[in-house]
Amino acid sequence: MDRSEPGNPARPAAGVRLCALDEIPDPGGKGFRFREGSRLFAGFVIRSGGTARGFVDSCPHAGWPLSALDDRYLTRDHRHILCAGHGALFDLQGACVAGPCHGERLAAWPVEVRDGEVWTA
Repeated sequence: MDRSEPGNPARPAAGVRLCALDEIPDPGGKGFRFREGSRLFAGFVIRSGGTARGFVDSCPHAGWPLSALDDRYLTRDHRHILCAGHGALFDLQGACVAGPCHGERLAAWPVEVRDGEVWTA
């Protein structure tokens, strides 16, 4: 299955406003859920300064969401994205650097920052 879910009707199209950039801690993350009928799309955005990077909220090893707590995607030192299910660590570009999915990547969810707002791209 393609974890990026391009055929998922719940995946928001480009041009959907997600939030103000200031609503995401710096550094930090924020999760987003979209529903269309029985389908769900889960994604999250990691902020670092004035930039934002989006990912599909799915562990490449197990398929479950990465965060066990709302919007807690980063390690305490803010250097890595953490999979709460089995402790895998991903760099802030989505590459797994430690854990059972070492060498795999989180699926990208294109987002962009425009005028202080985060949008799907």
